[in-house]
Amino acid sequence: MGRSVASLTSQWGGPPSATSPWGGRWGGPPGPRPTPTSATDSSPWGGPPGPRPTPTSATDSSPWGGPPGPRPTPSSATTALDFALIGHQESWQAAADVLSVLRGPDLPPLPDDEIKDILPWIPPRTVCHVEAGSITGAKARGLYIDSFIPPDRLDAASTHDNLARVRAAATCAIKAGAKIVSLGGFSSILIEGNFDQLPERYASVFTTGNTLTVGFIVQGIHKMCALEGRDLRQSTLLIVGATGDVGSGCARCLAPLVKRVLLSARNVERLRKLAAELETDGIQVEIATDTQRFSTQADLVICAASLASPSLLLGGRIAPDAIVCDAGYPKNLSPSAEMPGARIFFGGLGQIARGLTFAPDFHGILNRHPFPDVVHGCLLEGMALALERRFEPFSQGRGSITPQRVAEMETLAARHGIRLAPLYNAAGPVEDGVACQTELSSVREGPGPNKPGMGATQGSDA
Repeated sequence: MGRSVASLTSQWGGPPSATSPWGGRWGGPPGPRPTPTSATDSSPWGGPPGPRPTPTSATDSSPWGGPPGPRPTPSSATTALDFALIGHQESWQAAADVLSVLRGPDLPPLPDDEIKDILPWIPPRTVCHVEAGSITGAKARGLYIDSFIPPDRLDAASTHDNLARVRAAATCAIKAGAKIVSLGGFSSILIEGNFDQLPERYASVFTTGNTLTVGFIVQGIHKMCALEGRDLRQSTLLIVGATGDVGSGCARCLAPLVKRVLLSARNVERLRKLAAELETDGIQVEIATDTQRFSTQADLVICAASLASPSLLLGGRIAPDAIVCDAGYPKNLSPSAEMPGARIFFGGLGQIARGLTFAPDFHGILNRHPFPDVVHGCLLEGMALALERRFEPFSQGRGSITPQRVAEMETLAARHGIRLAPLYNAAGPVEDGVACQTELSSVREGPGPNKPGMGATQGSDA
């Protein structure tokens, strides 16, 4: 796998040190940085040449974290910080693009093997400032904090290390003075149902963002049914990852509207509990830990399982022309899944009408979608609450998402111009006449639309 981390220390400025306030701005492992000797110093700082400010101590709490350029002082940076977003990248290419921006335009891209050597040494840290605008004229200012969970360590074997990264990222948000913090991707899954695992929060509140994610998934199902001329009331709905926060929320919202519900997850006891809850309302429910064991085919499918990689094969219990919503992060469906007649779309995504501003500019890298200003619902929930000035833990724990809570969050988000994003899949838009005026056009080599970023949420099916 290329050179060892130890052999890179001369290039990257010293051995790893998690206390360095610069947090690996140039993209390599954190550690002491050399002091530039002149304005034209070209050592491995990256970014524009010139002298850098000297941090006052090894515990400097500046929330900026290290993009090129002058740093705000902690006091000025925290006075107007409304929100923080915690996420991670789902692919090595996405991680490479983030590191490329952090290193600056004057340095060449890192080889793949070096990225895989370096990334595990980078501690959670602020990547950029984010500003969100509302159609009401309001603005909210925040940070995006990457936990830098390596994309190949999203499995159960790495739970302890990943939880430590999420806690460290949460600490960054708290120290930065964020009033509300949204948890994305595995950040949400690891904390789901046990917010006591987070550090002491002081004035910061946390939300998983799962309520708005469920709202966008349900809206997407309604929209796809309308596009395909399907009668939702005659449909059989399968939810994979049904006992997680997102999956169970989708079940509560959609089960009363369909003919039959199939629930699949790993934990049988949780499946039975959810099924009993739905059956009290007269809903036909069937449960199974293996989708092959269902007695009937599903023509509507929601995939919201906590998978470490796109590996889900739905098999023969899916109707040939099924509508399939892949709401996982990373995506659930395996690239080898053969469903030639299925209508697949990526779910849980919203679009903010007044757009987002990144400093430095991460457009098309942190939000890798074929339409502008598209973000996963989990992160948009925190921004919507910040724009509304409602700094509260709207989504917490597992199993508390109800149709009433979803409707409340949808109304709140819509008030600020945050609505369902145009539907798309790996091949592009699913609606005729909808053009991909993509933010990816400015990204080198233009990553494909099947590589979303900014740490999407996903419901655990454990």
